[in-house]
Amino acid sequence: MEKTTIIGYVGVFIAIMFGISFGGGGFDFTKLLNFVNGASIFITIGGTFFVLLASFPLKTFKNIPKHFKMIIGKDKKDPYEYVEILTELSKEARRKGLLSLEDKTKDFKDDFLKESIFLIVDAIEPDKLRVWFDQKLSYIEKRNEEERKLYDMGSAIGPALGMIGTLIGLVNMLKSMSLTGGAGNLGQDMSVALITTFYGSILANCIFTPISNKLEIIQEREILFKEIIIEGVICIKEGENPKHIREKLLNFLDEKEIPKLTGQKVKTAKAKTKVRVKAKAKTKHSLEN
Repeated sequence: MEKTTIIGYVGVFIAIMFGISFGGGGFDFTKLLNFVNGASIFITIGGTFFVLLASFPLKTFKNIPKHFKMIIGKDKKDPYEYVEILTELSKEARRKGLLSLEDKTKDFKDDFLKESIFLIVDAIEPDKLRVWFDQKLSYIEKRNEEERKLYDMGSAIGPALGMIGTLIGLVNMLKSMSLTGGAGNLGQDMSVALITTFYGSILANCIFTPISNKLEIIQEREILFKEIIIEGVICIKEGENPKHIREKLLNFLDEKEIPKLTGQKVKTAKAKTKVRVKAKAKTKHSLEN
């Protein structure tokens, strides 16, 4: 489970509840009732949902459970593992030929990796493979962007519906005011009118925006895995040296991440400086002698 998502949502909920309840030297949880209004909830939350329903096909909403599973679940894929798999496949292809790779795909769980291996087994030129892979990545990126549009639009519509609710409340408040009745209920009516803006801000900044940002990070990481696979299988198709392929694929990873994934120890800049100073001192001592 991705702990940051849970911690973030729980933390922002506690922060808002704390801000509402705390005041006047202590906690007053009855203040939470000031922010509960059925009409405001229906205008903001219900209105946002219906606008999104009018803007997107039904199949877009069917992906919502999958998206929640993505942002809450922990990514167990290891980029270095893909590098090692592709390096081993390149060695196998050199020893026994490309056709031997077909049997190796049986144990792979990644469908894109399987599909890519089957493509290089066929007699397709590397240039044509690159064109096909570029089109595939372009489609995946476009599809991911379209999936995030639902949440991006929700971030924009939430505050807009909140403002509409506020305007509705203000109009009704002004209509009910009279010179004879006075302004005794002005504060209460004004607070009800502003609650819709509160709900709209919560929808945009605490729900839709975090989901969209998290999905973008997850999807970009998925694209990274696919780029590693694409580069690896094309290098295998071109018959490049396995060692060269491995070094090329490691370039896709963060330099700080490589030692951690490979289990190597990296010397710090301070340690490297000490080594250089000692080497210089040793050289100087040798020259003097």
